[in-house]
Amino acid sequence: MKDHSFLSHDRFLLATFSTNCAGGMTVSKLPDRWVANWENNLKLGRMLDEAGIDFMLPIARWIGYGGETDFHGGVLETVTWAAALLASTKRITVFATVHTAANHPVVVAKQMATMAQIGGDRVGLNIVAGWNQPEYEALGLTLPADHESRYGYAQEWFDVVRKLWRSEDKFDWDGAYFKLKGAYGNPRPTTMPPIINAAGSGQGRDFAARNANFLFTPAIDLARSKDEVAELKAKGTASGRKVDVLTFSHVVCAPTEAEAKARWQHTLDNADWAAVDNLVKLQFAHAQSFPHDLLALIRERMAAGHGGFPLVGTPEQVADGICALHAAGFRGTTLSFVDYVKEFPYFRDTVLPILHARGIR
Repeated sequence: MKDHSFLSHDRFLLATFSTNCAGGMTVSKLPDRWVANWENNLKLGRMLDEAGIDFMLPIARWIGYGGETDFHGGVLETVTWAAALLASTKRITVFATVHTAANHPVVVAKQMATMAQIGGDRVGLNIVAGWNQPEYEALGLTLPADHESRYGYAQEWFDVVRKLWRSEDKFDWDGAYFKLKGAYGNPRPTTMPPIINAAGSGQGRDFAARNANFLFTPAIDLARSKDEVAELKAKGTASGRKVDVLTFSHVVCAPTEAEAKARWQHTLDNADWAAVDNLVKLQFAHAQSFPHDLLALIRERMAAGHGGFPLVGTPEQVADGICALHAAGFRGTTLSFVDYVKEFPYFRDTVLPILHARGIR
């Protein structure tokens, strides 16, 4: 199976994140916060496609984070969302985010193969091994306390998916977690879908090094990030694979720095702090992606961007921030806005030309 064309160029990748979720990446009570309905996602998807943005990445959520707004309580399911976007666009890659514990690998393999036909092999898979305990409880599932169990299950899950994509023959599977008899995949993708995994634990990052094309991680401090990215790439090399590192950013772009900073502060002044604190508590209790010694900084960034790297300022300053991520070794970043449809055109018209002129796009 040949590699996906998504992996064959070296430009700095740009994407959007969480547009299928109410509020997007902004934990806010603002009345003009993102409305994650299909109309808005379709409008944005076509806009991104025409602008040459590389991919769209959703978050798979089943319950929200409470607070006044129940942040992420309203969410479009990611497989059907991705399939519809692939049918409605021409060039952009669209990822489906899938929880291994809640989705059978034989079903997911078939869904992905179907979406590959719908979109001409423009589909990607974001694998989630699990971290959100209340969500597991809402699904009637048990979140293993140890990362070894979570990633042991995820490894076998993805081994089954790959076998279904690559084998033309029926096969039996007698594993620790799956017992299959006479399984096979038809149709199969003609190109291996690109794989994303967000992992903070040692076991999770070993899983990503073995299986993913991209490890997805926060950029809180770029000096730390430079060392972290180099270490993660080396981990992939040690596994005999090329693994790149992606991060996520939140954009507040305006003609003047003062206006951008005022909009950032306006978001913080209207944050749903109860939901923010629930989100931070869950991340720190069950996930290891965020550095625990930067809690105060992270809390503010969780409110305005779900912990993403802040790109706040003029178009030139926002471009500087993206170039700094590139210089730190990241392969790309997702972008979020308070209102994606309203704010992306200004980013498209003012920031993208700067990135092209600087040679990273």
